[in-house]
Amino acid sequence: MVLWSKDQDKLSDMSTGTERIEMKKEGTPPAYHHSNGSVHPVILPENQEEVPQTPGEYELTEVTSLPDHVDQENERPDMVLDCRANAKGQREEDALLENASQSNESDDTSTDQSPEPPAPLKETSFSIGLQVLFPFLLAGFGTVAAGMVLDIVQHWKVFTEVTEVFILVPALLGLKGNLEMTLASRLSTAANIGHMDTAKDMWKMIMGNLALIQVQATVVGFLASIAAVIFGWIPEGNFKMGHAVLLCASSVATAFIASLALGLIMIGVIIASRKVGINPDNVATPIAASLGDLITLSLLAGISTGLYKELEFNDYANPMVCAFFVALTPIWVLIARKIPSTREVLYSGWEPVIIAMAISSVGGLILDKTVSNPNFAGMAVFTPVINGVAGNLVAVQASRISTYLHMNSLPIAEPSPTQRKCPTPWSTFFGSGVNSRSARVLFLLVAPGHVVFLYTINTMQGGHTTLTYVFIAFYLAAALLQVVILLYLADWMVNWMWHRGMDPDNFSIPYLTALGDLLGTGFLALCFHILWLIGDRDTDVGD
Repeated sequence: MVLWSKDQDKLSDMSTGTERIEMKKEGTPPAYHHSNGSVHPVILPENQEEVPQTPGEYELTEVTSLPDHVDQENERPDMVLDCRANAKGQREEDALLENASQSNESDDTSTDQSPEPPAPLKETSFSIGLQVLFPFLLAGFGTVAAGMVLDIVQHWKVFTEVTEVFILVPALLGLKGNLEMTLASRLSTAANIGHMDTAKDMWKMIMGNLALIQVQATVVGFLASIAAVIFGWIPEGNFKMGHAVLLCASSVATAFIASLALGLIMIGVIIASRKVGINPDNVATPIAASLGDLITLSLLAGISTGLYKELEFNDYANPMVCAFFVALTPIWVLIARKIPSTREVLYSGWEPVIIAMAISSVGGLILDKTVSNPNFAGMAVFTPVINGVAGNLVAVQASRISTYLHMNSLPIAEPSPTQRKCPTPWSTFFGSGVNSRSARVLFLLVAPGHVVFLYTINTMQGGHTTLTYVFIAFYLAAALLQVVILLYLADWMVNWMWHRGMDPDNFSIPYLTALGDLLGTGFLALCFHILWLIGDRDTDVGD
C-alpha cells in the first residue's frame, strides 16, 4: 500500500519497509511514525505555526488509494483516523493496520488461487450433430442389444411363471433416466461452470453423487417391486408371498449394482470429455443410456433367474438379499449428507424419482399385458429401442437447456404465482436460439437412427416380426411423434422448473424419460394392435 502526505517530498510504500519521510519545508521535523514494521504518514497543516511542538498529537491519515499525480494536493484521503500518540493509541493503530494488511493479502491470495470459470462452448448445428452422432449410435446399439436380450429372456421360466417381472423392466431401465442421466446432467453442468476444476472439488462431487444414487437406487428398486406386486395382483386377484419377495430382492439388487457400475462409468466419461474439449452434455447421457439398458436388463434376468431357483430350496435367500442392500442405505445417506451439493437433493429430490418410477411402471404394465399375448411377442425386442432412443435424445436436450440457464448467470427464480407463457412448438423447433438449433438436430437423428437399428435387429434375426414397409412406416411414425412430444415438453418443463425455483438437473430428466417410456410403450403396443387388425401378423421370425 502506498502512502502519500500532503507536504512530503517522497512517496512511502508500506510493502518496501520505508521508514523515513523527508519534508519539503526546512526545519520541520521528520513526519513519520514507525512501529511493528508499518509506516504511518503524518499530514502536516499548511501553516507552520499550527504544527504541534510536542510529539504525540499528530493527525494520522491512512490513504487507501494513490492520486494520479502528486500535484493534486487538495484531494482528501478516503479514511481519516484521529488518535493521540500515546502508547495505547499507537498499539491499537498498529494492530488495526496490520490486521487490515494481512486480510488484504489473504484475500488476494485466495482470489489468485480460485480457478476462472471456463468460457461457454460455442456450438453450431454441425458441431452439435457431430458430437451427438457417435454417442447416439452407441446408445442406440446398446438399446438394440438390450432388446435382443429381452427378446430371449422373455421365454425364460422366471418371466413366464412370474410375469410381474415384465413390469419391473421399464421401471428399472428407467433408472438410467431417473438416476444415471440425472447424475450425468448434474456433473456435466458442474464441469461446464467450473465446479470440478480442482481435484478437491471434483472428488467431493464424485463421492457425494455416488452415495446419493445408491440411496436413490435402493429406494426406487424397493418401490418398483411394490408397484409390480400391486399391478400384478389387481387384475388377477392372485397374490403369492414368494413371488413378492423374489420381485423385491431382484429389483433392489439389480438397481443397486447397475447404478454403482453406471455411476462410475459416467464420472469417467464426463472427466475425459471435458479434458478433450467436448461438451459433456452431448456425450454423457447417451453413453449412460447405451450401457444402462443392456447392463440393467442382463442383471435383472440373471439375478431373478438365480433367486427363482433358490425358491425351491431356500426360503431365506431372497429376504436376506433384500435386507442386505437395504441395510447399506444408512451408510450412503451419511456420505451424501456431508456434501452440500448432494445434501439438498437427498432431502428434496425424491418426488421426481418416485413419480417417474410410477409412470414407468404403468408402461411396464402395458408391456406385461401385450407381450404376454403370443400374437404380440414381437413387441419385446423393439421396446427398449424406441424407449431408449427417445430417452437419450430428450435427456441431451434437457441437460443442454439446464446448462444454458446455469452458464448465462440467470439465477434460479423464487417460486412465483404469476403464470409464464408456454413456449409454442414453433419457438421450440424453429427459433433462432441454440436450444432450438439442438432440438432440430436431435429430431433429424430419429428416423435415420431407427432405420439403422431396425435393420440391425433384422440382420441378427431378432424379434418375431418381419420388417415390412407398413411396419416400418407405423414404427417410425410412433417414434417421431414420441420424440416431438418429448422435446417440446423438455423446452417447457426445464424453463418452468427454473422459474419455479427448482434445479432442472435434478427434476426434469426423470419425468421426461419416464414419459418417454410410457409414450413409447403405449404407441408401440398400439402399432402392433393396428398391424394385427390390418393383417400384418408375422410372429415366427425369431423362432
